[in-house]
Amino acid sequence: MTKKDIVLKVSDDTNLKQIDVKKVVQKTFDCIIDSLARGEKIELRNFGVFKIKQRRSRTGRNPRTNQVIPVPPRKVVVFKAGLEMKQKIR
Repeated sequence: MTKKDIVLKVSDDTNLKQIDVKKVVQKTFDCIIDSLARGEKIELRNFGVFKIKQRRSRTGRNPRTNQVIPVPPRKVVVFKAGLEMKQKIR
């Protein structure tokens, strides 16, 4: 499912214009991204939690040359599904 599919579904279900729904969906995603960039945790009840996790540095290996390469530490976004989502997926 793409963002466009979400917009179409919400627009059909709510009888709102697609352009208005698209603005709301995009603004929601922008707020989530901005909050994560500031290091905040996003908790959406019954949906899940987005948070930033720090990965430590490690050594990697180039599969073609078999050369050892240091991989620097980095931040990644992790998502943990909420209880209601877990129950519906099962």
